[in-house]
Amino acid sequence: MKKLITILLIVVLILCAWIGWQAWRQVFRPFQAYAGSLTLQIPPGEPVSVTAERLEHHGVISSRTWFLVYYRLFHRGTVFKTGEYRFTRPLTMKQVICKLHQGQVVLHKVTVTEGLTLPETADAVCTQLDIDRKAFLETAKDPAPIRDLDAEASDLEGYLYPDTYHVPATLDAPAMVSLMVEHFRERFNRTLEWRSHEMKLTVRQVVTLASLIEKETADRSERFLISSVFHNRLRIGMPLACDPTIIYALKRDGKWRGKLGWAELKYDSPFNTRLNAGLPPGPICSPGIASIEAALYPESTNFLYFVSKDGRTHHFSRTLQEHNRAVRKYILDK
Repeated sequence: MKKLITILLIVVLILCAWIGWQAWRQVFRPFQAYAGSLTLQIPPGEPVSVTAERLEHHGVISSRTWFLVYYRLFHRGTVFKTGEYRFTRPLTMKQVICKLHQGQVVLHKVTVTEGLTLPETADAVCTQLDIDRKAFLETAKDPAPIRDLDAEASDLEGYLYPDTYHVPATLDAPAMVSLMVEHFRERFNRTLEWRSHEMKLTVRQVVTLASLIEKETADRSERFLISSVFHNRLRIGMPLACDPTIIYALKRDGKWRGKLGWAELKYDSPFNTRLNAGLPPGPICSPGIASIEAALYPESTNFLYFVSKDGRTHHFSRTLQEHNRAVRKYILDK
C-alpha cells in the first residue's frame, strides 16, 4: 500500500510539475508567432471564446484552450472593448487580456482646420474616418450639446472645435461631434467667459465675431487689428461689410458660383453684412482659439477699413479717403 501511495504521489507531483511547466510556457511566457506588427479588429459583442480563437489564429497567443482556462480562473467577467488593436511585441496572456480590457486601441489622427463650415467639417472628418457624412451632418444639426451656452443656436455651426484629434477607428458620428463640442468647451474656458461678460457679449456673439475674423485673415498677428475694425464699426453702427458672410449665405442657400460680383454683394440675406448692420445671425465657420481671443481682446485703434495687400496681410485705414487710396494701390492698379 505504501508503495502504491508513493507511486501515486510521484505521479501527482509529475503531473503538477507538467501543468506548471505548461502554464508557464503557454500563459506566463511572452509569446509572438507573427512577424513585425499585427492589427486585429475586435467586433462588438464578440464572445471571449471567438476572440481567443482569433488571437491564436493570428499568433498573438500560443493556445486558445490555455487562454480560456486562465481567463475563466482569474479574469472571469472581464469585458473586452471593441476596436482596432495593434500588436508589435511578445505579450503574456495577462498582458493581452489587460490590453483588450483597457481598450488600448489604435488611434487615428483626424485634423480639422480652422474656418470650416459644418458641411466642410463633415467632409474633413469623413475622409479621414469611416464615418457616414449624412449621419455626421444630422448630428451636427442638433444644438442640444451647446444649448446652455447658446440658447439661440439652431445647429452646431461654430462649435465644432478645429483641432487635431486622435480617435479610434470605430468612433461613430455622434461620438465625434460630441468630442469636438467638448473640445470647444475646454478651450472656451472661464477666463474667456469672464472676458465675454466684461465685453457685454454673449458666447454666440463672441463665436460669430471670431468666425468673421477667422475668414478674413490667416495671419495670426493681424487678427487683433481685424477685430478692432469690427468692434469700431459695431460701436458706431456701421455695417461690417465682411464679404465672407455673403459667401457663406450663398453657399448656405446653394447659390454660390465661385465668384463675388456686384450681384452677389447685393444678395438679400440676413448674413449679408454689407446690407445689414451688426453681427450676422450666427457663426459662419468654426473659429480657432486665436480668433476667439482676438474677438475678445481687440487692439485699441481708430481703424475702420482694411484691404488685402497680398492675399494674406492687409492695409488698415482710419478714413474712407485713406481706404480708397489703398484700394487703388493694392487692387485697382495691380
